[in-house]
Amino acid sequence: MAKIVVLGAGIGGVPMAFELKETLKKEHEVVVISDSPTFHFVPSNPWVPPKWRKPEDLKIELAPVMAKKGITFVQQKAVKVDALHNKVDLADGGAVEYDYLVIATGPRLAFDEVPGLGPEGHTSSVCHVDHAAVAAQDWDKFMTDPGPIVIGAVQGASCFGPAYEYLMILETELRKRKIRDQVPMTFVTSEPYIGHLGLGGVGDTKGLLESALRDKTIRWITNAKVDRIEAGMMFVTEVDDDGNEKKKHELPFKHSMMLPAFTGVDAVRHCGVDGLVNPRGFVIVDKYQRNPTFKNIYAVGVCVAIPPVEKTPLPVGTPKTGYMIESMVTATAHNIRDELAGKQPSDVPSLSALCLADLGDTGVAFLAVPQIPPRNTTWSNHGKWVHLAKIAFEKYFMRKIRKGISEPFYERMTLKFLGVVRLK
Repeated sequence: MAKIVVLGAGIGGVPMAFELKETLKKEHEVVVISDSPTFHFVPSNPWVPPKWRKPEDLKIELAPVMAKKGITFVQQKAVKVDALHNKVDLADGGAVEYDYLVIATGPRLAFDEVPGLGPEGHTSSVCHVDHAAVAAQDWDKFMTDPGPIVIGAVQGASCFGPAYEYLMILETELRKRKIRDQVPMTFVTSEPYIGHLGLGGVGDTKGLLESALRDKTIRWITNAKVDRIEAGMMFVTEVDDDGNEKKKHELPFKHSMMLPAFTGVDAVRHCGVDGLVNPRGFVIVDKYQRNPTFKNIYAVGVCVAIPPVEKTPLPVGTPKTGYMIESMVTATAHNIRDELAGKQPSDVPSLSALCLADLGDTGVAFLAVPQIPPRNTTWSNHGKWVHLAKIAFEKYFMRKIRKGISEPFYERMTLKFLGVVRLK
């Protein structure tokens, strides 16, 4: 019997545990370690501050779900992955040994890399549901005394979609309340152009998102390096295509949300061994999602090291989207199954992207196969249907987690979208 440990219980970790349980023989044990008692549906976090969702709407208690699936659940913070001794050290002084480890921790939010950034500084966050709950309190204060809003993503960020979503969700809410005319809005991003998204753009995302911002009279600054943030003021250096200083900006705000750069979590990035992680603490994997140095360690999701798609004036990371993560999960489950059967790993994830970006009362959808260019399929579109589709997807995914269903949702949806694209 083998013991397979999944470290992390988010959008990568929970489906990973489900798929392992369904793919492997019953005699093998699957264990999930998480510092949180609940699963959080992160894509809906931007809906929390304007009260379109409550934080509890996005949480699912993990212990009963795992018990129903026959998965051992350990609610403890991991303090170190001891790759040399095949164990994960825990905050309570204990440890969980493993035959195979799947790291699915998600990222550490590197607010510390920009002075004044984050919930402990002067800006809000929607990276975690608890941060979004704090942002909701800040939004309530803002509504009593509205003024300028600054939204965006700092240098080194790799997840840009939630920034565009949050910007346009707030814009929609302000129009509903008939106070949009009192609120100048500025989008600040390290992307070289609007709609780059860390992917070099997908289809006409540049044109679609620029048009959306122009239509809503939202100013933007690209190639923007956030130097520091003080109470009510953001200091930004705009650079040219060579990375040289072009212009200084001082942006006053009454409310701001800026996405940070990511690193690997401390338990992984401070593991004390060579070959497991890159300098940013992301797990190094081969095409089978397996670490080349420690071959009984796999990784899926945002914690995986993927190089930028292209050189940009400021650091811009590559996002790990839902379909990409889903394909990593399936490949990993199949490869661990094969290894346990004495075979070599052979399953390679597709690493494609199907994204639905809610823009308040409309939205932008894009399909990239594969996610990183050059691509076999590139498609983008927009409309109210995207907003409605994302609501439907949230309901479906939460139901999937509650019932412990392992199902390739993104793959099925991508095949449908490919059919639409080919028809056109």
